Amino acid sequence: MGRIRGLTCRECKRAYPLTPTHVCEFCFGPLEVEYDYERIRAGTSRERVAAGPLSLWRYRDLLPVERGEDDSWRVGFTPLQRADNLGRALGLRELYVKNDSVNPTFSFKDRVVAVAIAKAKEFGFDTIACASTGNLAAAVAAAGAKAGLRTFVFVPYDIEQSKIVNAAVYGAQIVAVKGTYDELNRLCSEIADRQRWAFFNINLRPYYSEGSKSLAFEVAEQLGWRLPDHVVVPIASGSLLTKIAKGFRELEKVGLVEPKPVRISGAQPAGCAPVAQAFAAGTLNVRPVRHPNTIAKSLAIGNPADGYYVLQVVKQTGGAIAAVEEEEIVAGMRLLAQSEGIFTETAGGVTVATLKRLAERGVVRPDELTVAYVTGNGLKTQEALYGHLSAPLSVEPTVESFEEAIANHAPAYA
Repeated sequence: MGRIRGLTCRECKRAYPLTPTHVCEFCFGPLEVEYDYERIRAGTSRERVAAGPLSLWRYRDLLPVERGEDDSWRVGFTPLQRADNLGRALGLRELYVKNDSVNPTFSFKDRVVAVAIAKAKEFGFDTIACASTGNLAAAVAAAGAKAGLRTFVFVPYDIEQSKIVNAAVYGAQIVAVKGTYDELNRLCSEIADRQRWAFFNINLRPYYSEGSKSLAFEVAEQLGWRLPDHVVVPIASGSLLTKIAKGFRELEKVGLVEPKPVRISGAQPAGCAPVAQAFAAGTLNVRPVRHPNTIAKSLAIGNPADGYYVLQVVKQTGGAIAAVEEEEIVAGMRLLAQSEGIFTETAGGVTVATLKRLAERGVVRPDELTVAYVTGNGLKTQEALYGHLSAPLSVEPTVESFEEAIANHAPAYA
């Protein structure tokens, strides 16, 4: 038995071999990769990590891949930017932004896809696919093109047109489903049962989701191998938040960081906030939202697969979950851009707006070392800002016209 022991059901703890499956056949609980942490601890070190590539593969000891990773495709090791300007605006003295908008297809989804496609190669698949609200579609399409694999991506018919283009340019077959994300996800589950395809977030989900842990690994390393006090993470399916929590725990288990509590908080848009609503009600029962209605379409998953586990993590770590309105999302996008020079998509606006809300309520404390996770690039969701930005000054090609325009707009330049 190597460092990867197999799959384990989160609920009944039954063990399964490393195969392309994701649901326990006894209790229907989700399956998760199990590692031999003692073996990993004996072989890993900070020096070993530092000698690795400048990508998520520097943490290969804690990823579920034996071979097939593509070191030539730079995914991960994105900037952790100290955000003093944003911190001053929010009353936080030690704030950082983990800027994952600079991956190959401009979102954190490149991380999970890098792991999933390596595992798909191990299993011998020749066709890859996914159900997506937009960002995953682009990541899978790009990875499929680079690997030379037949690729299908399924998306809701009403996602942002820019995200359709962002996936279609790589040559994948785009399938627009006339329904919600939850409806298309059910369709993909049925197709996965009929076709021998590697559906990254269905039959390969246990391996795919492990890629998100690298966001925890990188933050700890970039902070000088120490854990933050508090992190704020956007919630769609909820897997990102739970895997970041798992990543922090694993670093402790293998001796790369000193043990320390990390408070984990979640962010949702009010138009699709089933986990935030459950948190506010003090329950672990997540009631699905049948018809999500929000500009943050990448977070519009009405029946989040990991919602229950998100609530457990947030409760256990002393965090919180908040839902923010549409105008707060836009304001969050603008605040991050105008304070730190980071243009984030609507999901990042949700994170920043939630961070602001939690700081005002005293949930995120001024003295905490806090990290806000920004997971996608604003060029993907420019439509959300239409009508919310100042129009450019219109001048004639003369100095006089320019000076007159500036004089008339003096308050904006004071």
